Amino acid sequence: MVEMTTWAHTLRAVELVAMLMRHPCPIASASPKARLFSTRSVILRPPPVSAMTTMMNTEDHHSSAPTHLDTIFRMKRTLRSRVKKELKAMDPTIRSLEDNAIQNIVLEAPWFKSRKRLCAYISCSALREVDTSKVLSEILQNSAKDGYSQMGKKLYVPRVEDKNCHMRMLNISSMDDLIANSMNILEPAPIDANGNEREDVMLANEPVDLFLLPGLAFDKCGRRLGRGGGYYDTFLARYQQLAEERKWKQPLLIALSYSPQIMDEGAIPVTPTDVPVDALVTPSGVLPISAAALERCC
Repeated sequence: MVEMTTWAHTLRAVELVAMLMRHPCPIASASPKARLFSTRSVILRPPPVSAMTTMMNTEDHHSSAPTHLDTIFRMKRTLRSRVKKELKAMDPTIRSLEDNAIQNIVLEAPWFKSRKRLCAYISCSALREVDTSKVLSEILQNSAKDGYSQMGKKLYVPRVEDKNCHMRMLNISSMDDLIANSMNILEPAPIDANGNEREDVMLANEPVDLFLLPGLAFDKCGRRLGRGGGYYDTFLARYQQLAEERKWKQPLLIALSYSPQIMDEGAIPVTPTDVPVDALVTPSGVLPISAAALERCC
């Protein structure tokens, strides 16, 4: 019975992938008027979290996935390799300029200033992610004991719990709350200085307004290419499901991107478990994609 159920999920996944490969990016192919009313679910809506578990035990370590998924994962690996080389070859001076430009755009944006609760990644220079140190410092400056700063924001940052796509977002009030993990990436300690468990965003009583997301590449219809672990896609799908169950407004998903990371429409291959973003922040400005971004970021 378990094998039949797993095969049913896999067959359904193959059908969805085949459908996606036959059709162009909806946002890219729609008329200007139609784009205005497109939603995140039109771009690509992931399946329920319960149906994701089998596929999300890292896309790069499956052994019996059907040919269609093999093709998609192979295309992703090829694209990851290419983008990593381009980022490695990026001039450090240009990277620094783009880091500052992107962070300044975020800090000056009305959609950022008005958000009260947000999740953001801790940038890692070794991974050549867009720097977030300036944004995080602004949020956390003069942070109060309850986790709120003078800017009136509450911040949650990621903590990877295991190698099975399990990631949490925990509240911090200072950069001193962060410790280096086994890969030398900063993340929050699960217990604060007073011996209390940090608040998990999945257990919070109020919704998150905004996610600032990393990635290896993005295309202009919102597709995001991660590093192959499935951590963000799994977490975002879980949080979107939680928001739906609690009848909260879905948070804006905004990715930060260097120039070489931006691809043409439909350039990034996708599977049914990939969660698209609402907008990109680039050195040139904000690129709104979904209807939610057009409404809240413009």
